[in-house]
Amino acid sequence: MKKFAEDYTISEMMAAVCSLQINNDDVAFVGVGIPLMAGAVAAATHAPDVIIVYEGGGVGAKSRRMPWTISDTPTTDNALAATAMHRVFGDQQRGFITVGIIGGAEIDKYGNLNTTTIFGENGSYHHPKVRLPGSGGANDIASSARRTVIVMRLEKGKFVNKVDFITSPGFLSGPGAREKAGLLGGGPSAVVTDRGLFKFDPETKEMYLEAIYPGMNVEQIKELIDWDLKVSPDLYVMDPPTEEQIAVMRTLDPMGTVLGRKSLRGEIEPFDVYYNSLKKSYQGRTITL
Repeated sequence: MKKFAEDYTISEMMAAVCSLQINNDDVAFVGVGIPLMAGAVAAATHAPDVIIVYEGGGVGAKSRRMPWTISDTPTTDNALAATAMHRVFGDQQRGFITVGIIGGAEIDKYGNLNTTTIFGENGSYHHPKVRLPGSGGANDIASSARRTVIVMRLEKGKFVNKVDFITSPGFLSGPGAREKAGLLGGGPSAVVTDRGLFKFDPETKEMYLEAIYPGMNVEQIKELIDWDLKVSPDLYVMDPPTEEQIAVMRTLDPMGTVLGRKSLRGEIEPFDVYYNSLKKSYQGRTITL
């Protein structure tokens, strides 16, 4: 029987929910932060056969260490392949990646992501309110992966009726638009936020609220979204992370480097304190990604 954790952060909740979007037979393309932890949790719990692919070229690594970046050495520990960035993106365009996990600064009701520029009230592409870092590999993943999972915090102004700029395509303007544009990937399947889980209607391609987290309510969520959000008739409250999931996260990330937990004293730890904490966290546990 599953035992649910009583002590968890919202980032840990997001990582746990995101991990559940990964299946045992998936080939999963993950980035840094919550997607990275979600892949690790999935591999250590319900999806031991998942093949994790990293942007730096590592494929199917089996490591006891947590990668901090897309090309850190654990991404190739006992891996199926240690190749190059262009190769894994080429494999993705050939249809080998079943799920890609990405994020964005702005999203619309069809799952289009903007990480390029926010125009503001009187701005434009050339004179925006905010200039963002751009796509990275997210456009490639959103265009070619068989399905994508989007991870974003739900804040006012981020979930808009229409994004200012499409950096990474969702369902573009609605049904049939991806196919018309020649995109081979299946588009977004879920949006994991800090308040609930969203899915996409198979007919209209519009995002809807599938489930909420403990302590959240629908009206609070709808107030943060710019369009008339549809709500599933079977809306449910998601379970908290399990004790097993939390144990995996805190064993692999005892100092909160990935998910952002602060040290107990709220200050930078000396290396010997960090090392002893890391050593203690691994005693009696073996986590293989």
